[in-house]
Amino acid sequence: MTLFEELKWRGLINDITSPDVEEAINSGKLKFYIGVDPTGDSLHIGHYCTVIAMTKRLMSKGHTPIIIAGGGTGLIGDPKPNVERPMITKEAVKHNIENIQKQISTILKGDIQIVNNAEWLCEMNAIDYLRDYGKHFNINYMLAKDTVKRRLDIGITYTEFSYMILQSIDFLKLYEKYGITMQIGGQDQWGNITSGLELIRKFHGPDVKCYGATIPLITRADGTKFGKSESGEALWLDKEKTSSYELYQYFINTEDVMVIEYLKKLTFLSKEEIEKIEQEHNKNPEKRYAQQMLAKEIITFLHGEEEYNNALQISNALFSGDVKNLTDEQIEIAFKGIKMLPFEENKPLIELLVQNNIASSKREAREFLNAGAILLNGETVKDENMIIDNKRKYNIIRRGKKKYYIFKK
Repeated sequence: MTLFEELKWRGLINDITSPDVEEAINSGKLKFYIGVDPTGDSLHIGHYCTVIAMTKRLMSKGHTPIIIAGGGTGLIGDPKPNVERPMITKEAVKHNIENIQKQISTILKGDIQIVNNAEWLCEMNAIDYLRDYGKHFNINYMLAKDTVKRRLDIGITYTEFSYMILQSIDFLKLYEKYGITMQIGGQDQWGNITSGLELIRKFHGPDVKCYGATIPLITRADGTKFGKSESGEALWLDKEKTSSYELYQYFINTEDVMVIEYLKKLTFLSKEEIEKIEQEHNKNPEKRYAQQMLAKEIITFLHGEEEYNNALQISNALFSGDVKNLTDEQIEIAFKGIKMLPFEENKPLIELLVQNNIASSKREAREFLNAGAILLNGETVKDENMIIDNKRKYNIIRRGKKKYYIFKK
């Protein structure tokens, strides 16, 4: 199977600018670029497929990547489908780019060239922008592009409208300065990619050998955005912002109808390995074997095997209720976002249950205790006068199967 055939099998090719793209990808000699807008100080899981995984796939076959950090375009913002992006400061953009540069180099374990498009965009004056580049863009052509067309009914500012020109200038400059001949992006970047190719041809002639390819946007089974937690927060690749345990919980809950697609698109397992996982998974889907392998592959690649094992230990402890051996750090990770209750010394357990609304009354508290529904640090408790251990930083009370309450000393 050629590289292009593999990318097609994985579902990673949406559009290509010409049939020559297949030969170029199979050649192993491309210099290609993928862009990142520095709207945050970390990449998120939505970037993983395009920026991280695709770069690694092409690098492994001999192609040379350049990641372009949008120090210029990031100050403008690519048009969103339904609302204008909020502006961010130059200082924030600079900080974000520095963090993303470190992150990409760490994850891909190599000296990845990262170029900041502020190098040319922020040095350009308005007259040069209009005379040298603006004259090459027909308004009717720009209005026909999906990213613009989607916004016409609700309105789009000139600032966002001009983003297509800025990204086209990026492709031209990268072709001239670095020999870049291919741009890769998500399917929503198709209009910007083809506009960049047209600009290169207007400057350097119609026979220029440059290409573009887009990757399908990854979604959940219901068509909603992939990579958002239940609270709507982005899942960051920085483990200090999104822990390995949070990533584990997200991927272990992947829908059965999507998990094989995600294994193809997001992992580096071979076709044979994925087909074997699919066969094993289909025997007992309730065991979530494919989801376990998805979580393991992604977390191990991003954060290392130790982080994956740590996430697995926390998950198993919470599932079984055996939390007594969790470290303080693991407890903080597992119960991130849950309100910590104040620890009070020498207070009987029954009073703590009522005072913290774990039970509505002492009568209900006794019913819970007698039924064995109250666990303290993973062990069933029936003594209503028991005093919580004051040597532990955290004490965990579980009521029933899923309700946890954390007391912090």
